[in-house]
Amino acid sequence: MRKPVPRRIPIYQVDAFTDDAFKGNPAAVCILRDVLNDEAMQKIAAEMNLSETAFVKPLEKKPLQEARSFSLRWFAPKVEVSLCGHATLATAAVLFREVELNAKEIEFRTRGGNLKARKDERGICLNFPSDNPMRIDPPKPFLRAIGAQESLDVQYAKKMRFLLIHLPSEKAVHDMSPDFGLMESMGTESEIGGVIVTAESSPPYDFISRFFAPWVGIDEDPVTGAAHTVLGPYWSRRLNRREMKAYQASTRGGVLFVRAKTDDTVDLIGNAVLVLKGKLYLH
Repeated sequence: MRKPVPRRIPIYQVDAFTDDAFKGNPAAVCILRDVLNDEAMQKIAAEMNLSETAFVKPLEKKPLQEARSFSLRWFAPKVEVSLCGHATLATAAVLFREVELNAKEIEFRTRGGNLKARKDERGICLNFPSDNPMRIDPPKPFLRAIGAQESLDVQYAKKMRFLLIHLPSEKAVHDMSPDFGLMESMGTESEIGGVIVTAESSPPYDFISRFFAPWVGIDEDPVTGAAHTVLGPYWSRRLNRREMKAYQASTRGGVLFVRAKTDDTVDLIGNAVLVLKGKLYLH
């Protein structure tokens, strides 16, 4: 008896928020033409073992190159996430450059709302809802787990459940060494879904950051677009500027331009580099 033909799904790996391969944040992008169940998507994300794997599907019954509206979901190795910047940038890069969409601007319908991506002279511009953080009393046991010996400010972004810790210097951001096991044990019983540490920077950057989320299988994320929906409004207030250049100081490193807008959204502008493409076989 002949075995069933395995289902084949186009898959790409893209380094986002960088001009150079093997820097920035890698994401996998799967282009779907038919429905794929949640269990299969979670297994694929675990197999890819990247911080996020994106699943994008056109919502219009027309040739893929003519599509302008897509559903988009993101899965970390352990869980589905509600918003992901770098995997959205990776997805837009695949659609604009590999699929060669006719459109210059497209819309993604996601759990985090309707997002837009458009071509920009500096790469690709994503428009995301901003998450304006508010000052809170520092959770001292959690700060000790992070390794934040001293902070200038601690704020909380309610929508993303991100804790933002403003450190005294760039060096403090670079030198931070969290206890991820302790963080994870404390975070599972808290309202903290991720931790941003940040400081004002010297030129050519306005601020730098790092991001930690051991609860979803990511001790440190290389470059985090979603974190900049919080960092954008925060640093816009502090620096009294609308547009800023940011650097995420992970081992891989990544660069993006952040534009805080008056309509409670933020533009995240960055580049992306394709490093791999092929077919995913589902048996």
